[in-house]
Amino acid sequence: MSIEGLKIGFALTGSSCNFSKVFPVIEDLANKGADIYPIISHAVDSFDTRFGTAEEWKNKLENITGKELIKTITEAEPIGPKLKLNVIVVAPCTGNTTAKLANGITDTSVTMACKAQLRNQMPIVLAIATNDGLGANAKNIGLLLNSKNVYFVPFGQDDVINKPNSLVAKFDKIGETIESAIIGRQLQPVILNTQ
Repeated sequence: MSIEGLKIGFALTGSSCNFSKVFPVIEDLANKGADIYPIISHAVDSFDTRFGTAEEWKNKLENITGKELIKTITEAEPIGPKLKLNVIVVAPCTGNTTAKLANGITDTSVTMACKAQLRNQMPIVLAIATNDGLGANAKNIGLLLNSKNVYFVPFGQDDVINKPNSLVAKFDKIGETIESAIIGRQLQPVILNTQ
């Protein structure tokens, strides 16, 4: 399957330490001809961190996609009835967003975009990055793994000694995961040895 011409919602949440791995993927998808609609959480919109300022990341995202950012619930709601995306990717998908998606909580632009997409029975792809993936969020990941139209970018533990509960997606597998999700298949293996 070709990425060219796909309408992809690309949503970023607050794991800014992973942005340097995610932005090359967004650029690659754009270079392959994907029509990318950028969606950002409040954290991405507002927080300056040691990994860069909110303005720097937002400007870079708008430059790559050529589109205005979707950053409020009201801006995200029309994704369901009007925009008709082929897929929404959430990368990085924090534990906070994972928990909200698993429990049907729609209180951010990203969760609203995902709800709107799932309403149309269309796929969402989650690239998790959470320090409690094998802790408090394990049950939420389990729920989402068993949910219709939800697909995971393969993931694994990123630091078994210092952060034994932490799980992070292999962001370089986002493209492959999109291609599989479009045809209704989970890219395998889901759980990787990332050490």
